[in-house]
Amino acid sequence: MRSFFKPLCAVLVPFLLAGCAVNPATGDRQFTALMSPGQESSIGAQEHGKILQQFGGLVEDPALQSYVGGIGSRLVANTERPDVVYQFFVLDSPVINAFALPGGYVYVTRGLLAVAGSEAELAAVLAHEIGHITARHAAERYSHGVVTSLGAAILAAALDSKSAAQALGVGSDLYVSSYSRKQESQSDELGIRYLHRAGYDPAAMASFLTALGRTTAFENQESGNGGGESFSYFSTHPQTATRAAEAQAIAASYPPLAAPAGGDYLRHIDGLIYGDSPDQGFVRGTAFWHPGMGFTFSVPDGYVMANSPAQVLAKDKASGTVILFDSVANKQNLNAMTTGSFSGTINRIPVTVRLVAVEWKPGVFFRFQMAIPARAAGTVSEGLKRATYSLREMTAAERQDIRPHRLRLVTAKAGDSVTSLSAGQPYPSLKEQRFRALNNMAASENVVAGKTYKTVAD
Repeated sequence: MRSFFKPLCAVLVPFLLAGCAVNPATGDRQFTALMSPGQESSIGAQEHGKILQQFGGLVEDPALQSYVGGIGSRLVANTERPDVVYQFFVLDSPVINAFALPGGYVYVTRGLLAVAGSEAELAAVLAHEIGHITARHAAERYSHGVVTSLGAAILAAALDSKSAAQALGVGSDLYVSSYSRKQESQSDELGIRYLHRAGYDPAAMASFLTALGRTTAFENQESGNGGGESFSYFSTHPQTATRAAEAQAIAASYPPLAAPAGGDYLRHIDGLIYGDSPDQGFVRGTAFWHPGMGFTFSVPDGYVMANSPAQVLAKDKASGTVILFDSVANKQNLNAMTTGSFSGTINRIPVTVRLVAVEWKPGVFFRFQMAIPARAAGTVSEGLKRATYSLREMTAAERQDIRPHRLRLVTAKAGDSVTSLSAGQPYPSLKEQRFRALNNMAASENVVAGKTYKTVAD
């Protein structure tokens, strides 16, 4: 054994040491040799188009795009990596998300803009993503992943063992699948540094994370998942409450600013589409409407629907039945209506999978793909049948009347309350809870006369 490990280290250790350098942002020695700054820029450029396609393109509002880019430019002027050309984009997606690609590509969704309550909070999000870039986290995890795989290959060859390769390969998966908790905490810390340098209140990082947690709780309540913290913004990161507390402690270590920066953020998002956009169709209760393509269908009561640029997903909270609706080109020369059924398993649960494909126009089929757990009652199948039969063209009046929801501003007057200000929102339930989440309000908090709040209207 000793004779084997000595040459293995002789191969890898000099290679690792030669590729380590001190990062000027973090002060840490990093192994990033397998992704140079030039390669980072190339990767970002290659992936940018894929990101736009995945998230429904950009919000078509040049003034908003310019506003977000201006905040980003103010932040990057105070970073340790002047070699990076940063670009900032607002994606036309209701999903609450923000992320960065190597090479300076930084993205926020309009769903996230609805959560932020001030320019400083939006700056905190951008600063966090800039921190990932200045810390070269993508280059670090990629380089570690390649070397881990290399070490696994050498060890497997020496031991003639596939299991050894598989065991070491887990390390590679961990590096390339998501940022580590350490990297997320480091980006929070760097983001707070950049906030303060740019003149923004460094406490905005903690206040945004608090708003994020409240939005999470509301979305879980709305979808029937309970009040647990399963937020998708950083699904593999420290819990939002923990991060908020840590961010607050870091911010407190900075000297106070005489006049913190920040413009009239709410004015910039007044009228912004909230939820689904016309280009991607709308979920309204148990119905889906797509005015652009001119069709609609509905699912049975009890199903929760989620829309994305590529598909509509509906799930029955009671039975676990899932409906996936999408469109596909008719490359197989299918008949005008095609059906099929087979048995399978999903997450180790026996299910019956049914397919109903309907020709919508020449060369294009709409598909209902349904997974029905074996334990589901017979009435579930009847409901699914009605869902497929409900697919139809929208009338001209429907195409005119179905419009997106939008963020609107309202200023509280004396005598107003959360109940009165939230009453006009176009939702059948949870109006007050949505209003509180939108405005980062605690359950016991009431509105203040003269203060402006976000709400949702048609």
